[in-house]
Order: sequence, then structure tokens, then C-alpha cells
Amino acid sequence: MKTIGIVTSGGDAPGMNAAIRAVTRVATYTGFRVLGFERGWEGLISNHARPLTARSVGGILQLGGTILHTTRCPHMETAEGLAKAAACLATNRVDGLVVIGGDGSVRAALALSEKTDTRMAAVPATIDNDVSGTDETIGFDTAVNTAVGEIDKIRDTAISHERIFIIEVMGRKRGFLASMVGLTVGAETILVPEMPFKAEDIFETIKENAAKGKRSGLIVAAEGIGDTRELASAIQQDTGLETRLSILGYAQRGGSPTARSRYLASLFGNKAVELLSEEQENQVVGLKNGKIISISMEGSCRTKKPLDLSLLKLASILST
Repeated sequence: MKTIGIVTSGGDAPGMNAAIRAVTRVATYTGFRVLGFERGWEGLISNHARPLTARSVGGILQLGGTILHTTRCPHMETAEGLAKAAACLATNRVDGLVVIGGDGSVRAALALSEKTDTRMAAVPATIDNDVSGTDETIGFDTAVNTAVGEIDKIRDTAISHERIFIIEVMGRKRGFLASMVGLTVGAETILVPEMPFKAEDIFETIKENAAKGKRSGLIVAAEGIGDTRELASAIQQDTGLETRLSILGYAQRGGSPTARSRYLASLFGNKAVELLSEEQENQVVGLKNGKIISISMEGSCRTKKPLDLSLLKLASILST
């Protein structure tokens, strides 16, 4: 192996830059040339790349986002797009490609592997924490801490005005972020896409809490559970308590990565280069029981990472 490529794809996550830095410096130290493909998979399809060196990735460890930029690329889901990406890898003589991103990025890398001899290594980086095969992804800890900081402030207002607040966090399909955030801010109710709910049950919980003397409350909801505006209106109408909605939005994806996210990025990046150096192909780097491991991309894509629904029950108990 002589050349390693790096691509950051899908939604950005805090710690992606730390991962770029780790891959680049470990690869350079090992003797590889490093190329960074810009704007995600679009960079491979359009052959936009730039050399990365130990010096060019200096000063990015603490930065959110990705210096390589990223964009959604539906073209990568087509045979034509995969063929162009494979041709780009061949033109640039890329022996190994490190793909930094979420579940969709892993799936795209696996599809691309069938069109090229370039070996693939995936570094899971997403605030959704939904990549199968790893207990935690780069950026998840940062997003949790960002949300917790904002919700702690919202609770002050909820208590002062005796209001119910629904706080919508990211998570279109999975509820890892909502469950962790909800538990750590003391939410009375946590709503996730994996667990259907009835509005009547929420009404009842709020009324029971009011009977205990609680005149305020927090509901943390993943964005994929449905229309939170409608839910807020229904709660106020049924319970008679002022109910407000706060959508945290894209702030959860930005900001300086926490020490935890930087730590995982450094370890994951090192492992990715190690796998490619050993000529192992189509692997996803991960964290299992505190140890850095890897599993096959096929295995990761074939299984759905389970959400620990017992956290929702625990949150309910702790908030009584």
C-alpha cells in the first residue's frame, strides 16, 4: 500500500476533524501518501482531492465540522455514481480508503467496494450513534452534552413559569440521542421512533405528576416520532397546563468536540490505518466493552443496532 484516501460523508459530527488528523498523521508516520476527497462522495465522483500532510491537519483537533466538507450525494446510490467513484480511486492510485461517517456512509462504502480493488475502512462518526458494531460513535458524546446544556437552561424557565416543555432533539430514525439526553436531564417522558406511544399516556403522566405537586415537566422527543407541535397543542388542551415546544436543531451537530469525542476519533483513526496497513478490507472500526475492535462492513450493515429501551423506564422512575 502506498496511498490512503479520506472522505467524510453524510451529516457532519463533532470529532470528524480529529479523525482526519489521526488518520493523516498515523498514515504519514507509517509512510503513506494521503489524499482528502472534498465534499463527501461528491469528491470521488467529480475527482476533487487534495494532499493531506501532518502539517496541513495541524490546529483542527478542536474544530467542529469537517475541513473536507460533506454533502448529501444521491448520485452515489446509482450504478453510474459508483462507477465514477471507483474510476477516481483508480486514477489516483488509492490503495485504501478511510470513510468517516454514519450508517449510510458504511453502506455506501460497502457498495463501492464491489466496484474497486481499493480496500475500505469505516470510522463511525455520527451523533445518531446508530452504526452497528460499535457501542459509541464519534460525535455522540458531544451532541449529548450540547443538548443537556441547552435543556438545563430550558428547565429553569419551565420551573419558573410552571410549564411543560417538549424538547425535540435529532434522530429521524433512531432514538439513541433522545434516550441518553432524556435520562441525563431528568425528563419525565422520553419519546423515540423505536417505541410507539399514545398521547393519552402522556396526558395521564402529566396529570399524575401534577397531583404530586409537580407543576412543570420535560418531555424529550426524537424528531422522528411525529409532529411535536401537534403534541404540544394536544397536551395543553387536555391537561390545561401551558405547554411549549423547543427544537434544538442543528446546534447539536456543531461545536468543539468533547474530550471523549476527540479521544475516540484518535483511537478510531489509528485503528483504521492499522487495518489498511495489514491489508484487511471492508472493516468498520468500533468500540466494544472499552476495547477498540473491528467488524466486517457486511456484518455491520446486516444488523440493526439495538436501543436499550430499559433506559426509558429508568428515566420514568428517576423523574417521579
